[in-house]
Amino acid sequence: MFRTTLRSIGAHKRRLLATCSAVLLGVAFLSGTLVLGDTMRSGFGDMFTEANAGTDAVVRSATEVGEDELTERGLIDAGVVDDLAGVDGVAAAVPWIEGTGQIVGADGDPLGGNGPPTVAANWATDTTISPWRIADGRAPEAPAEVVIDRSSADNGDLAVGDTTTVRVPEPIEVTVVGIATFGDADSAGPATYAGFTTDYARDVLLPSADQIPGVLLAADQGVSQSELVDRLAPALPDGAEALTGAQLTAEQEDEIEGDFLGFFEAFLLVFAGIALVVATFSIYNTFSILVAQKTRESALLRALGASRRQVLVSTVGEALLVGVVASAIGLAAGVALASGLMALMDSAGFGLPSSTLVIDAGSVITAMVVGVVVTLLASVAPAVRASRVAPLAALRDVAIDRSGASPWRGLGGLLVGGAGGALAVLGTSGDGSLPSTGLGALLVVTGMVLLGPVVARPAAGVLGALLGGRRGLSGKLARRNAMRNPRRTAGTASALMVGVAVVTLFTVVAASVKQSVDDTVSQQFAGDLVIAQSDFS
Repeated sequence: MFRTTLRSIGAHKRRLLATCSAVLLGVAFLSGTLVLGDTMRSGFGDMFTEANAGTDAVVRSATEVGEDELTERGLIDAGVVDDLAGVDGVAAAVPWIEGTGQIVGADGDPLGGNGPPTVAANWATDTTISPWRIADGRAPEAPAEVVIDRSSADNGDLAVGDTTTVRVPEPIEVTVVGIATFGDADSAGPATYAGFTTDYARDVLLPSADQIPGVLLAADQGVSQSELVDRLAPALPDGAEALTGAQLTAEQEDEIEGDFLGFFEAFLLVFAGIALVVATFSIYNTFSILVAQKTRESALLRALGASRRQVLVSTVGEALLVGVVASAIGLAAGVALASGLMALMDSAGFGLPSSTLVIDAGSVITAMVVGVVVTLLASVAPAVRASRVAPLAALRDVAIDRSGASPWRGLGGLLVGGAGGALAVLGTSGDGSLPSTGLGALLVVTGMVLLGPVVARPAAGVLGALLGGRRGLSGKLARRNAMRNPRRTAGTASALMVGVAVVTLFTVVAASVKQSVDDTVSQQFAGDLVIAQSDFS
């Protein structure tokens, strides 16, 4: 039976190409999304780790205002820097001043600002704490002197000695006195950086010179981060908190995961899920056609002594081999897709902190397992039908369609479709629930697939009667052929239905987003003219 299965696959290469293509595309989307997510997560993690490598503890305000991603942390008294520097075990304590500052290039165009942060901060002269290193020129020593990252210098055609503008948001004229690198990298990922003296940064970035966002501290040799935090506790002012450098890194990773990475990965996984759903229908239809074409072959095997189990295992084995091969190729295509997306994001100004793909074993296993399991699940029903072929069918010329209009199938389709419709309506009412709406839509599609063979015969009869009169004998033959095998008709229509549903999904989502933005703007603005400054973007 194993040799027979291999020969069957070899004899029907073209027929199985569609199945391999469907699995390949689904797995490529899935593996590409997982690899890109792992790469981005690793890149940002490495960037935060390097940025905080010299920071053993940070002191900041414990007050945080806002909710979700729209939060602001309070300020602490600037005099606490000297108090903390005198604590036993503190090797260095520097003010932590950070805000928004957009560098303007030599051509007058601002750099960055399309998503990645545009950072302005005080230049920390203590190299044990700061990850920035002077690559050309010197550190800022006077007001209106700035150090910028090498990436911004290259993109903005700026060099040491040039005069430019930094928007904080008020535009300030500055002189570039140094070009810096973030460790060995030209910048901290896609972000831009402008470093001023501490006093000047306090004047242009903060509302008051008496308060600062926080203090970065380095520990003496032999003092651990947790031990340093414990020693700082008695010297903390009211409303302040201390956390270790490791805790700060973990917090920053969680923030980027919640604000960007999680949403971005979920968005791409939706495409992967849709591709896999379409692949499932394609696989099911392909194997249904395969089983129908191999009816006499299966019957002949039964007549020669093959058991139902052997015929079932043969069909499932064929699906398993297709799933493994297609998933492996899809995995390689997904890695190439992730690499292409990284290059596309980099050219659009959203470059990642790391340019090296991270291929995690978990992502590889997940993509392979999903591809193989989807293929096997989609082939189970056709395989069971193949095993039920009677040995005498090898002597017949007419295939028997046993699909019929099963009342249980019809009832199941109505229940599943009705539940999906109720969930979809519930998800779109009130404040709305995207998961409920999505699950409802999936159940509606599943219900329609279950009802397909039940309604295919009467639907084909009605539609064929309307068209048959105009097409003559060919129209009548087409009508009777569609009615003769409702399962085949329903399978073909289901694949088309899923394709139309996917197109409708994206067009409706795009139109809904556009309308939602229009409604929001209309509700919040009722004027005829807007006058606003264009100094900062």
